[in-house]
Amino acid sequence: MKLLTANRLNDGRVIYLGEADAVVETIDAARPLDAEAADAALALAQSRPAVFVNPYLIEVEGCAPSGRDRLKERIRSVGPSVGHSLDHARNETA
Repeated sequence: MKLLTANRLNDGRVIYLGEADAVVETIDAARPLDAEAADAALALAQSRPAVFVNPYLIEVEGCAPSGRDRLKERIRSVGPSVGHSLDHARNETA
């Protein structure tokens, strides 16, 4: 199975394609796609550049990324990592 993911144009957040072609922000809400549906979903996302920046498909098992990019996609699914490191650095200097 596959999921469609991208970044949202207006704020750069990681997004996924959910049920009824809705944009969702969590990997758990993303719609699993078989091969045929995945190709159609990618074409749909590519036709919506005002929302989807660089859409692509990822391999999943259940709702967990699998395949060669699984670590990258797990990090993306959790959210920005920079903000957490900046908070940590700020707390050390205080």
